Amino acid sequence: MADEKLSTSALAKKRDIEAKQLFQELKLAGYINRFEDKWILTEIGEKFGGEYIEHTKFGRFIVWPENLLIDTAASAGQTLSATQLGERLKLPAKKVNQLLSELGWISKHSKGWQATESGLRVGAQPKIDSSSENQFVVWHDSIARNKRLRQSVIEFLGQDAEAHASDRSISSFRQKFEAKHRTLDGHYVRSKGELIIDNWLYMNGIVHAYDRHLPIEQDVLSDFYLPSGKVYLQYWGTDNGHLSQSHVEQTRSVYEQHGFALIEIQPEEIEHLDDVLPSKLREFGIKAY
Repeated sequence: MADEKLSTSALAKKRDIEAKQLFQELKLAGYINRFEDKWILTEIGEKFGGEYIEHTKFGRFIVWPENLLIDTAASAGQTLSATQLGERLKLPAKKVNQLLSELGWISKHSKGWQATESGLRVGAQPKIDSSSENQFVVWHDSIARNKRLRQSVIEFLGQDAEAHASDRSISSFRQKFEAKHRTLDGHYVRSKGELIIDNWLYMNGIVHAYDRHLPIEQDVLSDFYLPSGKVYLQYWGTDNGHLSQSHVEQTRSVYEQHGFALIEIQPEEIEHLDDVLPSKLREFGIKAY
């Protein structure tokens, strides 16, 4: 519980060290990240028990378990450029940036690459070239071990991603809802509703992935991912009707928690996609034919 945890300053005092030193140790270990004068809790920090709390007087800040372990052995605290990360992953820097963009951790702008909110949570650090004013991103070295990035590399190289990435809950889900409907673009989906959505996206020239893992530590599958708008699409139905409300709420909360853009389609909207989807897509800069 949050009330059993300590702020970084309080934890530093308890450990008889300066707060500045503890903040630096947490940053080097990859538990927190700095952006626009604010400390951001990373996925690694969450794994070790960090969480945000809202205080009426002090606003939002991070709290930690009193017995917090700072795992300094897992990281050198260095930053990696796309080129250096590519050397570790055995990929060219251009391909690395494409994969990082597909994961939604960076986005391309006229001045270069910018870190997204979810990118900051996995160690992205925005930089500006002083001579050209071009923007680029460097990464906390823990990114090289990030399981979602490594999975994307495995899939990109055509290796067996299934053996490396799926946990029991996802395997169970796939067994319960077998992907047996073949779409026009060759995807196999789990329901007729998903088939209609997939075919609609394909016929409207919208690039999409099916059954994509969310780029987070948890094993959560999205129904569809539309990389051009960095938006996910969930269909809240099966061939037998609606998904359970508890499943819908639990899944929706994951998207909200991580700040992922989400388009939701209900079973009753399936027969009206021409009326429903174009306006939903335009919100994310995606135009249908």
